Amino acid sequence: MLSMKSVEPVRLTLNSKFKFRCHKGITCFTKCCSNIDIMLTPYDIVRLKNRLGITSDDFLERYIYVHIDEKTSHPFVFLKMNNDKDRKCPFVTEDGCTVYSDRPANCRYYPVGQASLRKMDEKINAPVTEEFYFLIKEPHCLGFQEDEEWTVKSWRDDQGVDIYDDMNRGWKEILFRRNLPGNQLDARKQKAFYMACYDMDAFRQFVFESKFLEMFDVPQERLDRIKNDEVELMKFGFDYTKYILMLKETLKRKE
Repeated sequence: MLSMKSVEPVRLTLNSKFKFRCHKGITCFTKCCSNIDIMLTPYDIVRLKNRLGITSDDFLERYIYVHIDEKTSHPFVFLKMNNDKDRKCPFVTEDGCTVYSDRPANCRYYPVGQASLRKMDEKINAPVTEEFYFLIKEPHCLGFQEDEEWTVKSWRDDQGVDIYDDMNRGWKEILFRRNLPGNQLDARKQKAFYMACYDMDAFRQFVFESKFLEMFDVPQERLDRIKNDEVELMKFGFDYTKYILMLKETLKRKE
């Protein structure tokens, strides 16, 4: 995880400007890909496991470790770094990232960080999500000494983060859950959370080959979508997770 010393304590907007360039000729090239903890989102996993041509179960077994968050009791997954002195990312070589076009959202944003705050909007009497940005300035990074100028918006456009942000909106609703007293997730719910959010192949099998459809009323049109579209399956996984966390009545039980 990032050290707070590397985070510039200034809130940025989409129009905020900064100078930065990363390229193979810079002496710090790929240093930002070492000795760091990268939390993966469900969409990150979909992109990476498809890029590698393996099942979600294989990807999770080979490339992630699980951390149970103390505040939420949610199982979060992090990319497992190489077991060497630099803890390098397993997908990085001297020539750069081998999965660059499918790299995780956190890697795409760097050196920009994104934060989301959940707060009550008194005008509409409902919680709203406020998003803002900040710069990550690590001591080893020389990219800020380059002359190429960006706005946060132009950086986001260049790095292709829009689709990742769109795919992760349903995920963020889950992230904002906080435990009520005595409402920790038990092992069964943690296992269900893990499957529905991260192990898409197992979740598809659970939906279509267990008694799931005998218990829940899912419209045929949606069943067709989630059977053939992995992103739709992921979004259905978010709904199932919200249901088991009692965040929303996202699924309807059969009578």
